[in-house]
Amino acid sequence: MEKPKSRLLSVVGVVWVGVYLFIKFAIKPPLPSSLIFMYMSLVTVAILLFVTVFEEDKEAFWGPIRDFIQGNEGENSGRKVGRAAVFVLIPMLFGFQTFKRVTPSLEPPFEQRVVHPAPPTEFVGLYNPFREDEEHLKENIKQGGEIFFKNCFVCHGDKLDGNGLFAHGFNLRPANFADATTISMLQEAFVFWRVSKGGIGLPEESTPWSSAMPRWEAMLSEEERWKVILFLYDYTGYKPRTWD
Repeated sequence: MEKPKSRLLSVVGVVWVGVYLFIKFAIKPPLPSSLIFMYMSLVTVAILLFVTVFEEDKEAFWGPIRDFIQGNEGENSGRKVGRAAVFVLIPMLFGFQTFKRVTPSLEPPFEQRVVHPAPPTEFVGLYNPFREDEEHLKENIKQGGEIFFKNCFVCHGDKLDGNGLFAHGFNLRPANFADATTISMLQEAFVFWRVSKGGIGLPEESTPWSSAMPRWEAMLSEEERWKVILFLYDYTGYKPRTWD
């Protein structure tokens, strides 16, 4: 039995719109527009491949589109008006989207936030108690490395470069300790504070901040946190900043 000529086109349209609505509104947290565009491009390509496998499906899909664009001599005035409206509305829609993208926003800018806030007074002046223990320094560094690879490398990476297994899922990305502008510019007391309090422990002047760093003070002892920091500096070859 021959399929109605426009049925396949209707089904494809419903599927395409349904996939878009699911990606746009059902997935939480919401996906960025660039990712939605990528997914919908893949869906569009997959649909086009599907409807062109068989000649009859190809004609059932493209036939109504071709007939609508070309028209015919015996069509009624309503169809002509509808076709003209579509040809006018499509450029207007793209023009409106372009206008929205290039028009400056009238919303006031976000307040400036402090990227590297000062730690609370109880953290100021702290020093790593394991750094001066030269007799057990190598062992403490080794233990710090073990703690790091049990807890931290999935985000910060096995090379400490911020490219861990989960790094791509975060914005902001995990810190790149291998970069000369990170821990080498900071005192150990500051690093200890950030490791201990995590993203949720930042002061108000540093928000909004989307750091995914957990509160490691709730999971690691003070000794373990200091040893991890000892390992970070040893592995990267950097020295912590000092007042001198």
